[in-house]
Amino acid sequence: MRDFFPAQETEHIRQTPPAWPHHGYTEAEMLAVVPGHRAPKTLGDHLAWRFMRFCRWGMDTATGMRRDQKSDKKKPTTAVAAEKPLTEAQWMTRFIFLESIAGVPGMVAGMLRHLHSIRRLRRDNGWIESLLEESYNERMHLLTFMKMCEPGWFMKLMILGAQGVYFNAMFFCYLISPKMCHRFVGYLEEEAVHTYTRCLYEIEAGLTPAWNDPKFKVPEIAVRYWNMPEDKRTMRDLILYIRADEASHRGVNHTLGNLDQQNDPNPFVSEYKGTRHSPSPLTRPDGYERSEVM
Repeated sequence: MRDFFPAQETEHIRQTPPAWPHHGYTEAEMLAVVPGHRAPKTLGDHLAWRFMRFCRWGMDTATGMRRDQKSDKKKPTTAVAAEKPLTEAQWMTRFIFLESIAGVPGMVAGMLRHLHSIRRLRRDNGWIESLLEESYNERMHLLTFMKMCEPGWFMKLMILGAQGVYFNAMFFCYLISPKMCHRFVGYLEEEAVHTYTRCLYEIEAGLTPAWNDPKFKVPEIAVRYWNMPEDKRTMRDLILYIRADEASHRGVNHTLGNLDQQNDPNPFVSEYKGTRHSPSPLTRPDGYERSEVM
């Protein structure tokens, strides 16, 4: 396996540890993740959902998915004749494109909230750190996949163009309606969970021979970041970790989209009074309502 992005080493420095160490999941938590959908309720929700579906169509087109490969809402079986498995190369193209986009919203939102905090001389109550950690986590997904393949010049140009459009669009939209942006990201993460769930089905069905090979090992960067046990370093295990991350982002952003953007603290990093604990975003695909966490 070629190491496209080796850790930068000097005479005295071997590597840099993750800025945000991963908090980890139990196997039961990862296996319990399921696709879910929050039904649009407000006008902003409907606009975010419709735009998400448009973006999904664009990604399917950009990554070369054929009509008989576009369904990822069902478990692939012989009964689903119209659903054709993706090759490992198609999956990698899809993952790299998806993760290069997914790392943008958290950085944009975190940057704008950081500037707002220092401009208004007010605390942000835990939002900035979570949003920046989300973007960092998505970048770790991307770096992991980049250890496994190198995209061609055409894909690199698509990523460059998509990031330029997406960053600026998110920047202006977040200035206008942070709620709608968080709802859009929640819907984006819903699609990511669907995508990784279908990939798991195809791996478990033996439709990805290169990844089902017992000799296949995940990149070392993934082992270090997720602290993967020695006997849990297959492609299936890697996808389980990444899917759980996306499910967590899904619950977080749907919840943040329900809160008062100016005054409410981030419930996922807050200490509650009495015996009450912080909510878990993995358990709520549609997020928590404000009345449940404030």
